[in-house]
Amino acid sequence: MGPLLTLKLLEHWREALRAGRAEVECSLDLERSLTRVQLGEREWTWNGQPYPFPEVCKDRTIYHWQAPRFAPVARYAASLIKLVPTDWGPPTFEIDGIKMLPTARISPYVDAERKVALIKPSGKTVLDTCGGLGYFAAWCARGRAARVVSYEKNPDVLWLRSLNPWSPGADAAIELTQADVVAEIGALPRAAFDAILHDPPRFGIAGELYSLAFYRELARVLKGGGLLFHYTGKPNQLTSGRDVPREVAKRLQAAGFTTQFSGDGVLAERRGKG
Repeated sequence: MGPLLTLKLLEHWREALRAGRAEVECSLDLERSLTRVQLGEREWTWNGQPYPFPEVCKDRTIYHWQAPRFAPVARYAASLIKLVPTDWGPPTFEIDGIKMLPTARISPYVDAERKVALIKPSGKTVLDTCGGLGYFAAWCARGRAARVVSYEKNPDVLWLRSLNPWSPGADAAIELTQADVVAEIGALPRAAFDAILHDPPRFGIAGELYSLAFYRELARVLKGGGLLFHYTGKPNQLTSGRDVPREVAKRLQAAGFTTQFSGDGVLAERRGKG
């Protein structure tokens, strides 16, 4: 993976140059690791290869090397999708300016660790409905899940994932499929999973992932006693008074789950056995 640059990193380099330093220790992979680069007036060098300084470097943007220049890690098709730096290192991503992962109080990677721990992945077959940047899948693999079946329908999100050093690489436990889980779940066998992680986009973007019909499919493919964590957040609660977590809990109960609120989501258990 090539170097990744941010405005924060470029400002660090400018300070070093003003101080007369020709070499600095820094991270070129969003705080995943440290390395050393040599700084010149018009270019910088890493691992013996010279690179130009970016002509433009905006805040809230990550740049990757696309010879002969650095380009934003962003794509625009039906929507603008971009990788966004955080104060924590592991990035989030946005779709049309809507942040897909929480970052205000905690690293999105650490947040994923906490949520995955709720479904106790060790030895389990886990359904990851909306793979995103793969943080849930990564923590399932680290938590010794036997198998993680992950779906992500947006090819541009998968492209972001390929450039994100915090996303999981090849792992025997993770089966990643580019597909819409709503379309695919009907073909999955009954009681095929021991646990489910459901981290959908907001209701206004993907209401079908909050429907009773979809929740009934989740109940069908989950074993009795299996755990489900459903991220909800609290979108528009202050402005509209709508209580999305409570609405989700009621639908999950109607689909065959017992529920409890947990942080920014709902932890549910499939009623019944087998």
